[in-house]
Amino acid sequence: MRWLVRLTGLVIVLVVVVVVSLLMLPGDRIAKIAAEQISNATGRDVTMSGETKISLYPVLGVSTGEVIVANAGWSKSGPMLEAESLKIGVEPAALFGGEIRITGLEAVNPRILLERASDGRVNWELGVEGVAPSGQSGGNGSGAGGGSSGATEPARSERLALTLDRALISKANLRYVDHGTSDDVALSDIDLDLRWPDYEGAATFEASARYASETIRVSGQLSQVVTFIDGGVSGLKADFAAKGGSLSFDGRASTQPQLGGKLRADIGDTVGFLAALGVSGVDIPRGLGRAIVLDTDLTVSQDMRLSLRETSLTLDDNRLSGAADVFLGGDKPRLNMQLNAGALDLSALAAGDDAGAGGGGSGASGKGGGGSGGGNAPSDGWPKTKIDASALGLADAEVALVADSVDMGDLALGKTRVLMTLTNARLVFELRELRAYDGLVTGEFVMNNRSGLSVGGNMKANGINLETFLTDAIDISRFSAKADGKVDFLGVGQSLHAIMNSLEGKGSLGTGRGVISGIDLDRLMRSGDVSGGTTVFDSLNASFTMKQGNLFNKDLAMSLPLAKASGEGRIGLGARDIDYTFTPALLEGENRKGLAIPVRIRGPWASPRIQPDLEAAIDLNFKEEKKELKAKAKRRLDRKLEKELGLSVEEGQSTEDAIRDKVEDELKKEMFKLFE
Repeated sequence: MRWLVRLTGLVIVLVVVVVVSLLMLPGDRIAKIAAEQISNATGRDVTMSGETKISLYPVLGVSTGEVIVANAGWSKSGPMLEAESLKIGVEPAALFGGEIRITGLEAVNPRILLERASDGRVNWELGVEGVAPSGQSGGNGSGAGGGSSGATEPARSERLALTLDRALISKANLRYVDHGTSDDVALSDIDLDLRWPDYEGAATFEASARYASETIRVSGQLSQVVTFIDGGVSGLKADFAAKGGSLSFDGRASTQPQLGGKLRADIGDTVGFLAALGVSGVDIPRGLGRAIVLDTDLTVSQDMRLSLRETSLTLDDNRLSGAADVFLGGDKPRLNMQLNAGALDLSALAAGDDAGAGGGGSGASGKGGGGSGGGNAPSDGWPKTKIDASALGLADAEVALVADSVDMGDLALGKTRVLMTLTNARLVFELRELRAYDGLVTGEFVMNNRSGLSVGGNMKANGINLETFLTDAIDISRFSAKADGKVDFLGVGQSLHAIMNSLEGKGSLGTGRGVISGIDLDRLMRSGDVSGGTTVFDSLNASFTMKQGNLFNKDLAMSLPLAKASGEGRIGLGARDIDYTFTPALLEGENRKGLAIPVRIRGPWASPRIQPDLEAAIDLNFKEEKKELKAKAKRRLDRKLEKELGLSVEEGQSTEDAIRDKVEDELKKEMFKLFE
């Protein structure tokens, strides 16, 4: 038992010695050694000022006053890091080995400045031997200006003598400045909890911050911290959450940068989510991502190419799949994408849909719908809401879309194959196959915002059902026929109202057998009755021009079983009105003469007035009779005047001339009397 008592006494003596040694160890000595280690590891001067206190429990360490970590030599913006105080935890066993091993850090109210110089240097690239703190090659005596060969030694990572059982940052402020792009981003109220207990092992992190008055949160795990610091690839799991939605990533990453893994986005309120990231004033039309769900295999390469594969994308009720490549290394992003969809609902893009961008058509103001027709209530006209097309200049893109159907609100499309090309703010929709209204549409549609917004295109249509198309497009349901046509058009303006009132172009239309509802031309021509009925025709052909938002036609020709018809007039595409004269004529038979009764169609599209033009009908059908009646009336008038005035109308002389001669003779007689 004697040896046990002696051993116990020895242990007690050693404990007392250790405790007394620790109590006598100056706190500023620990702080100084810690500052030197941080400075050696980062290549930056580290200053700790103010009162330094030592603590023994629960961990051995010191607390300091103000701490300053110097910035890169090229920066003129002040320190990279400032903190009101810093707590440093150390490993007790390392004290007797002459090296303090830092096990914990806690910074209070730090202010962190991250900078990127205009030449690409960054101030946070630290701890690399042979590389200056700015991230550029060094120029010391052993480097380029050293030996006879002038060669630099290859850079290698400086391994930090550091593990962190726990690192805490509270109430931090972070500012990021890019001197090349003039970006200046500030985060406030940053809290960070980092745990890195094993230098060769994993680190977990939780952080939150306020940006644009909203709180964002990040958490996750980096599986191989040292490998990541050395520029290698490490496993990474991360979750990002902000108001309106969240992002999660599970894969691998490095500082090169390189990234690869599964990305999921679940954003229930895209507008709120973007606002939390500082992007405000966004109004996303329903169907284009007011809510977004994304699942994809994400890859980011060193040349800043972002690839998405096996992608599933839900935009509100629209579901798409496909692949995409985004090139971020140029002056602006460049997108290449292929998408496949089932039934797409883009009805919010239609004019007048208050769920669409900018509030739809309810924003029209002023007197009437404009144009030469005028007089329509604002609710009946095209929206005057300003169209913001600045987004067309943010990127270049080529997107191929295949959809089973597309609901455009006013228009319903079937099978759709479209190639969309965006180049320098000019967006071209190449309609490779567009099934619509029982027919096929091909051609292209263009939106150009290079010097003000303009829209235009050239399209061909075959076999279009006029009844359903005109009903959807301009709310006219009186025509039923299969039609072929083509159109070239151009409109300019910053609102749909301005564009429709500026349309210029030309086109043509041709149909086979069809029906006109609401009017019976046969009954009209026989009795002048326009009270209703239907007209069956065999064919219809017309060409047209467009100028200042009006469509003009002069050569409409319609063939009917017992008649033919022609037409000419104006359709106000901007004013949404019509002034058109349609002239049917009965074909001449064995026992009857052809009869033509013009019909005048006037008024707004929603409720045009259809009336026979009786004056024109008389001119067309009774031209000879009208001449004869005028001649008879004139002869009767002449005889009456001759009788009352005592005129004698000579052969070849008109009644007017005879009256004039009679008056001249009477005046001469009266004047001669003055000299008698």
